[in-house]
Amino acid sequence: MTRLFAVFAALALLSIAPPATGHHAIQAQFDFESPVKLTGTLQKVEWINPHAHFILDVKDESGTIKSWSFETLGPGGLRRAGLSRAGLFKVGDTYTISGYAARNGRENAFMKDIAFADGKVITVWFGDPNAK
Repeated sequence: MTRLFAVFAALALLSIAPPATGHHAIQAQFDFESPVKLTGTLQKVEWINPHAHFILDVKDESGTIKSWSFETLGPGGLRRAGLSRAGLFKVGDTYTISGYAARNGRENAFMKDIAFADGKVITVWFGDPNAK
C-alpha cells in the first residue's frame, strides 16, 4: 500500500511540475565575427516570443530581392527598451539593420541596431553597448 501511494504521489508531482524549456545561446546560431549591415524595405515585423523578427527585403548585387530575417529581443524586451509595436516601424519604409550573420549561411541575422531613413538609430542589444 505504501509503495502504491509513493507511485501515485510521484506521478502527481510530475504532472504538476512546470515543463522544462531550453534556450539557445545566440553565439551558437550567429557568428559575431561576421557582421552584416543591410538596407532594404521592411516587409513585416513579427512580435512573437521568444524573439521578434524584422523581415527586410534587400536587393543583392545582381538586383535580386532577398528577404532577410533579423532576430532580436522578444516583445517584452523590446517594450522595456521603449519600443512599441504600434506605429514606430512602418511596413514599406526603408531601414538599415546592422547585426551578425547566421552561422548556417542563410539570409538570417541577429539585430544589433536599426536605422531609420532620417538617420535616427535605435540600438537593440543586451548588456554592454560597447561589446560586439
